[in-house]
Amino acid sequence: MPELPEVETTVRGLARFLEGERIERAVINRPDMRFPFPEGLGQALTGATVSGLGRRAKYGLLHTDRAQTLIFHLGMSGRWRIDPGTDDRHDHFVIETARHRFALNDPRRFGWIDLVMTETLEQWPSFAAMGPEPLGDALTVDHLRGALAGRKQAIKLCLLDQRIVAGLGNIYVCEALHIARIDPRKPGGAVSRQALARLIPAIRAVLEQSIRDGGSSLRDYARPDGELGYFATRFQVYGREGQSCQRDDGGVIRRFAQGGRSTWYCPRCQR
Repeated sequence: MPELPEVETTVRGLARFLEGERIERAVINRPDMRFPFPEGLGQALTGATVSGLGRRAKYGLLHTDRAQTLIFHLGMSGRWRIDPGTDDRHDHFVIETARHRFALNDPRRFGWIDLVMTETLEQWPSFAAMGPEPLGDALTVDHLRGALAGRKQAIKLCLLDQRIVAGLGNIYVCEALHIARIDPRKPGGAVSRQALARLIPAIRAVLEQSIRDGGSSLRDYARPDGELGYFATRFQVYGREGQSCQRDDGGVIRRFAQGGRSTWYCPRCQR
């Protein structure tokens, strides 16, 4: 599934061609993806001008001058194709402007689209209980201290809870905990203020590096220009079971199951 950096990369790629443009046509090629397309979607978008693009957690946002926002989720294999040379049977939703064509392509159809009034965006069901954005100013040590207070659940699992921090996925939590030298098994409520002060910049650093690299290129993900990201070549712990810790501290990366997902860490430097 595309993670936060992949969605951010997608949004930035779309913004280069779509922001400020008038939508000449919006075409729905099938009745649904994971969920049915919103009723009247094509009519609502046709003639609208794209006033901006953004992201909330792992969702992309396309704002229009009609005070409506298109929300899209890429599911497991979704991506936007910009000016595709040929049609594809998995292009389920297409937006056309005077200069460009944008096709939402999703072979597995786990992605979806919704259309809401912009003023109600924060009350949209998936957003209403979300925590702060990891790249925003609202993610502070005080916020984490309050959200983790008394939590016996492992810090790794706490960070995957969207109510604590929005949009963090397994890859980037593993990497950030390693950078911050925090044992992923430690209870969230037991992580010290000093450790949390290391964790926040670690989260931001790993996400920002992945965004610069265009994502992690896992599975079928590709950027709107068709290129794959290469952050996967920078992994320090993720997928490196049995390899030496890159800190050269004599540690060997281990993997174990945690909350139904794999966790990778270095037992020597993460305590």
